[in-house]
Amino acid sequence: MSRFSLFCLLLLFVRAAHAQPSPRQLYPALFKAVQLGHVFPDGKTFVDARPRRNPADIERLYLQQRGQSGFSLPGFVAQHFELPAAATATYRSHPAAGLRHHLDTLWTVLTRQPQDSVGRYSSLLPLPRPYVVPGGRFREVYYWDSYFTMLGLRESGRTPLIRGMVDNFASLISRQGFIPNGNRSYYLTRSQPPFFSQMVELLAQVQGDSVRRRYQPQLLREYQYWMAGADSLRPGEARRCAVRLPGGEVLNRYWDAGDYAREESYAEDVATAKQSRQPAPQFYRNVRAAAASGWDFSTRWFGAGGTLASIRTTELLPVDLNCLLYGLEQTLARGYRQQGHAAQASAFEQRAEARKKALLRYCWDAGQGWFVDYDLTTRQPARVRTLAAAFPLYFGLATQEQAQRVAAGLQRDFLKPGGLVTTLTRSGQQWDAPNGWAPLQYVAIEGLERYQQSKLARTVATRWVALNVRVFNQTGKLLEKYNVEDTALTAGGGEYPTQDGFGWTNGVLLTLMNRYKIGPAK
Repeated sequence: MSRFSLFCLLLLFVRAAHAQPSPRQLYPALFKAVQLGHVFPDGKTFVDARPRRNPADIERLYLQQRGQSGFSLPGFVAQHFELPAAATATYRSHPAAGLRHHLDTLWTVLTRQPQDSVGRYSSLLPLPRPYVVPGGRFREVYYWDSYFTMLGLRESGRTPLIRGMVDNFASLISRQGFIPNGNRSYYLTRSQPPFFSQMVELLAQVQGDSVRRRYQPQLLREYQYWMAGADSLRPGEARRCAVRLPGGEVLNRYWDAGDYAREESYAEDVATAKQSRQPAPQFYRNVRAAAASGWDFSTRWFGAGGTLASIRTTELLPVDLNCLLYGLEQTLARGYRQQGHAAQASAFEQRAEARKKALLRYCWDAGQGWFVDYDLTTRQPARVRTLAAAFPLYFGLATQEQAQRVAAGLQRDFLKPGGLVTTLTRSGQQWDAPNGWAPLQYVAIEGLERYQQSKLARTVATRWVALNVRVFNQTGKLLEKYNVEDTALTAGGGEYPTQDGFGWTNGVLLTLMNRYKIGPAK
């Protein structure tokens, strides 16, 4: 790239770094017509499409032409927009070359360069360094996906790419004040499970303790995003992500600043809102908060109706989210301690310890022997058991007895022929039975190993790897999720077809194959 080209790229990057309108804001009438008219089977297609001219001009032309005889909405869109392609659309796998060769090739296939995310009027947010996308319909970087992708990059010796992706997330924090769900303008109302501190710890394992100091400002700013308004809350009050409990403790929930239908699933949200007993803005907020959780969707978030229309995400304090924030507090404490700032380090150590005590008080269900979310409405631990119970083991929060009870429950109820199932409920939602997901397998395996449950950890890893390998040998693909109950099937459920690629599956699979010396040699 020439110096002039680099200058132009940086100029575009700086311009786009400011608030970027979303498709719904750029051409509101056209957006609504396309999404509610189901011009595309997947609502994400249109919001990822790139306008060929000024959006204001496109909106004006649409308003002028829509009432004319013979007007075709699909034709109008095709004329004025460049439609996106799947992240792996032009790639054809070669199973005969072997799974490990496939994994190594996919890092290149799924890597995007900085200039790929700089386009006039695009919904993409610019990023300064190369990054890896998940695959399929997911053409942008995703927050929590990326940590598990980075595990595979570490195994492949691609440290510069890990560093670049951490830099990208640090850039998003500096510009936006938090890490969005993904680098799209329509994701700027919410974050995702806060794995940034885990990314920093991963990079520190490779490049040394100075990494924590390098990203300390961004780590602190992300913490401020999650804790905004917490200090002024009275017991029983909540504000955005922060909730003060009756005992004075502060824990967190998932939140989205928007209370309108998601742009990427607009028609689906509008239709489901009509079935809900909640006021539409409340329903939309709960749906969006579930999207922020990464578990979109699961009966974990549903009310007594057991359907998406009953979703109540903001009424729950998720056990996994609060474990991740505990990890963030620990990383901040380590960074301050290494810099010689004893007072700040001590303050974050105390915050982490207070969160740990609150988690054990509110999220441990002794009757079930399980870590669960805390229900703010009933003021009791939620009854739904999910694989999120593995997070307290992963972060070392659980007592030895609690870990043993969780391990027993995993083996008895959650362990299936292909690995660990996400919940025990078959609802048709993708984050319920019979599906298993790579990030949760990894968290559970790591948590079990941490509490000397190595035999069960190896069993989970072996079954999961075997399932991934079998599907690859049959289809030439690595998938977003898998059916762990019936390994003759792949997976199902959710708002869109099962995607292939797939970033976090690749990262976890390679890590487990190397650690346990299982899977194919090539």
